Amino acid sequence: MPPRKRAEDSSAYQLKVTLRYSSPTIWRRAQVTGDTTFEKLHRILQIVMPWTNSHLHHFILGKNRFVPLDMFDEVEEEDQDEGQVTLRDVAPRPKTKLIYEYDFGDSWEHEIVVEKILPRQPGVHYPICLRGARACPPEDCGGIAGYYNMLQAIQDPQHPEHEDLEEWLGEDFDPQAFDLDKVNRQLRKIR
Repeated sequence: MPPRKRAEDSSAYQLKVTLRYSSPTIWRRAQVTGDTTFEKLHRILQIVMPWTNSHLHHFILGKNRFVPLDMFDEVEEEDQDEGQVTLRDVAPRPKTKLIYEYDFGDSWEHEIVVEKILPRQPGVHYPICLRGARACPPEDCGGIAGYYNMLQAIQDPQHPEHEDLEEWLGEDFDPQAFDLDKVNRQLRKIR
């Protein structure tokens, strides 16, 4: 028997997403509906940071882990299907914190805090990104330590890796940049 379709949620969850161990902090503030599954939240996070959806991920809340079951070779008995669990199911009130880890090699850990639960606003397309700061690190740069080493190298023309990194990143890479309008244009494509 297929799962019942839930009624549309009338709540908007305001989330603050922070890339852990970043300094200065790389963060985003977004609103999503309470009926957003973790599977959909993963797609949203890939856009708001932005990442390229090239690696595995999972969500952790306490002792619970939410995973894309069809992508994991081994799952634990207590693992839950991220496509079947919503924010409303596990975060019924503000201040709930969870971890989203993307790319188990580089281990990009994001802390997600439910800041507020609000009524949905008429005429607003959810999900929506409200604010953010700084560019997300490029994929496969070696985690947060590798990212900061990379930033030092591109700022020092004498560094032995300077030219290679500048070529890889492109001349227009700006670690301070965050394009809110671009992110929201992409989020409007999510249904």
